[in-house]
Amino acid sequence: MTMWVFGYGSLLWNPGFPVARSERATLPNYARSFCMRSIHHRGTEDEPGLVLALDEQTGARCTGLALAVEEGHEERTLEELRERELISSAYLERMLDVHLDCGQVVNAVTYVIDPHHVQYCGGLPLEEQAQIIAHAVGGRGPNTEYLYNTASHLAEIGLKDPDLEWLSQRVRTISG
Repeated sequence: MTMWVFGYGSLLWNPGFPVARSERATLPNYARSFCMRSIHHRGTEDEPGLVLALDEQTGARCTGLALAVEEGHEERTLEELRERELISSAYLERMLDVHLDCGQVVNAVTYVIDPHHVQYCGGLPLEEQAQIIAHAVGGRGPNTEYLYNTASHLAEIGLKDPDLEWLSQRVRTISG
């Protein structure tokens, strides 16, 4: 049985596990957005950054990648994903059906935001997001790097995300 992981942010460009197969996929009823304050990886508790999360919204759709974990690496992959993604309990681990572009539906490990968690910040205006991202730095580096890598990898796989494209241009302007 293949273990699938749904990637929509940093998992697109830094999965951190051996990937046997990668397919474009869509997750219904969730939207990709900068709705989580990052106090570890891309910001600090004093100056939080922003990272992407899946925000549940009826009728929304998030397209990303379904990543098949290489056989024999499932247990270690799940341990490492939990260490990485559940560092502050703002994400919830879910097994959700994602629709591959080829028509197949697979059940994938998916990390979604807990809208009741203190780090949740859904609905921030794009300009406010840009100002935060332009200045925040955390344990894994500048928040700008996270934004630019995610936006460029979405473009590489042919996925349009107008908000991320706008944010990338605006943050480059702010950062000079």
